Amino acid sequence: TTSEMASLEMTGSASHGHSSLPGDTPRMRAIRDRLNRFIETEVRPATIEYEKHVSDPPPGKTRWDVPPIMEKLKSKARSEGLWNLFLPHEYEEGAKLTNAEYAHLAEVMGRTRLAAEACNCAAPDTGNMEVLAKFGTEEQKRKWLTPLLDGEIRSCFLMTEPAVASSDARNIETAIKRDGDDYVISGRKWWTTGAMDPRCKVGLLMGKTDKSKPQHLQQSMIIVPMDSPGITIVRPLTVFGYDDAPGGHPEVLLENVRVPAANIVLGEGRGFEIAQARLGPGRIHHCMRAIGTAEEAQGLMIERALSRVAFGRSLAKQGSVAHNVANNRIAIDQARLLVLHTADMIDRYGCGSRETSNLIAMIKVAVPHVVHTVLDRAIQVFGGAGVSGDFPLAYAYGMSRALRIVDGPDEVHLRTIAREEMRPVVLKLAGKRPEPRTKAKL
Repeated sequence: TTSEMASLEMTGSASHGHSSLPGDTPRMRAIRDRLNRFIETEVRPATIEYEKHVSDPPPGKTRWDVPPIMEKLKSKARSEGLWNLFLPHEYEEGAKLTNAEYAHLAEVMGRTRLAAEACNCAAPDTGNMEVLAKFGTEEQKRKWLTPLLDGEIRSCFLMTEPAVASSDARNIETAIKRDGDDYVISGRKWWTTGAMDPRCKVGLLMGKTDKSKPQHLQQSMIIVPMDSPGITIVRPLTVFGYDDAPGGHPEVLLENVRVPAANIVLGEGRGFEIAQARLGPGRIHHCMRAIGTAEEAQGLMIERALSRVAFGRSLAKQGSVAHNVANNRIAIDQARLLVLHTADMIDRYGCGSRETSNLIAMIKVAVPHVVHTVLDRAIQVFGGAGVSGDFPLAYAYGMSRALRIVDGPDEVHLRTIAREEMRPVVLKLAGKRPEPRTKAKL
């Protein structure tokens, strides 16, 4: 069955059985074994109940109410030691894993839609928790980080705006104005993932505190309680028709929203600095979960090809299908190795160094393309069933396409890659020597 195939630890995958891979440690493998068992015995069976609750809510409920089965999964994951695995080893609140170790686990979680949330490792909470753990004051941690780490609440990230090209964060126009002991926030955001969820109690918002400052010092990040007066959920948006209930991706209007001045994160003008620290590990998480989705699609594609007959022989024996299975394996393993290398470099050099910024951009471009192609091939083998809601491929296809825009579109990352690639030649032609590389962290 599909479930049985999925329980095999990615047979043929380059990420298993080779201790030379970054993050492939005995500690990680022990957690991965438990995680695989948890997904097969708990998460997959619960998915049917979860999806039925969302698509056909019981009396008195809507699709925006969280299915009760999720809390049961979270309780089980916590008892199994599969909780908050994402938080890097330098933070006392986390599982003490390196980014490279966690990357392997993120891939496993990516094979099912519910696993990351069940383990309290889902976006946007993970990025928000990392920001609060790294930059938050003790009071900010007590009030917001602790309940997030405990899974008692959820959060959102308010950055993208409908009125400007938000791929250039300098364009962000939401105003954060100081007024005595408060800040007053006014603006319109959208694609605010998770804000429809009734458990979403807090958001991290990017806005401008001082337009007179240099462009990269105008933006600040501030904590916004989502029950603050002046916040209106305008509408849920859809991704190729999917509304992603119960979390959603709504448009949010903020009209003179007043929050305490103590809610500013790190200080005025530090928004870019915080955003970059947030997005680095987050892109590892996104990419490895996406690779897990590609592995799931590959397994479904192979099972379908072996079980269906056309023109007198199984689809698996048709030349084009077999070639696509092989090309999928090549592409998935290449993408995984690039992400694992990037995670290892983040562990060695940090997110802000020249050694890692280019790699982070590379995986953000490469992985969504690979996953999108694998899903496209799998859908083709499934035929009409592939584009239906009967299988997870159509939903995954839409999400993988959106990933080429989420956290910065391809074009922004390609610009970064090209600039760094040309930099040594530009310096050489100018008669200058490149700066020495950053020393790795011990």
